[in-house]
Amino acid sequence: MSVSTDVSSTPITLYCNETLGDALCSKTDDEFSEINSMSSTDFPADIDESYIDNILLSELHQTPATELITQFLEISEVGSAHQDALNWMLKVHASYRFRPETAYLSVNYFHCFMLSPRPLQPVKGWPLQLLAVACLSLAAKLEETRIPSLLDIQLLEPRFLFKPSTVQRMELLVMSCLKWRLHIITPFSFLHYFIAKLPHLSPRSKDFILTHSSDLIISTCRVIKILAYTPSTIAAAAVLWVTNQTIDGPKLECFHNRMDKEMVRGCYNLIRQNMPQFSRGT
Repeated sequence: MSVSTDVSSTPITLYCNETLGDALCSKTDDEFSEINSMSSTDFPADIDESYIDNILLSELHQTPATELITQFLEISEVGSAHQDALNWMLKVHASYRFRPETAYLSVNYFHCFMLSPRPLQPVKGWPLQLLAVACLSLAAKLEETRIPSLLDIQLLEPRFLFKPSTVQRMELLVMSCLKWRLHIITPFSFLHYFIAKLPHLSPRSKDFILTHSSDLIISTCRVIKILAYTPSTIAAAAVLWVTNQTIDGPKLECFHNRMDKEMVRGCYNLIRQNMPQFSRGT
């Protein structure tokens, strides 16, 4: 195995005047506690409908243009190298038992960077692996309470090993690409709400649906076509799949009156098409 510890001589320049600490330490501990508590398996008796209405509106601004996704998929060089990077991220996520949100955010950052109009895109090799490390590290810093060092996070089946300073420069480049908007709406923002809408479920059944829907969302996020769907659509499709419901059944209508049935149908079908791949864990 070839392991590189320094890529400073390579032609891609990663410079930024802002420090990483300035970008990631702007929220208080109380704010992070509030964000983390949303993943609890406790289902609140009352869910703020106005909050759901607001994030349903906000999520519309997160979906990239469909033509960008199509153009990306037409790049023949992407293929296996892209999937290898995503699979590595999810393996590390599982190894450290990170929260589901961490997996989704890291893959989302990765895809958004790849879709951005940049003069030098990391198509394969060490630049793609460096991007994967940076995206996973950023997501962990936002979501986890115990964060491995930038060296430790790379130790699972490493093809390349990057200095922490190199990863930090890449993190800054990713954050700049994301316009410093690292806190985004995810399907997990809707899971508790949708599951709570399902009638006649015991707490144990709700926990089962939450766990398996979360696992399905993590598997689904590696498929770049999923970016064409809003987080609420992904969450709804995942819950319907796990509960073995059809799009035309009564369950979708009870989630929220703003749910687009045809969008959920498209996402549901995408899950169905990729289910063999998810089952193999590839």
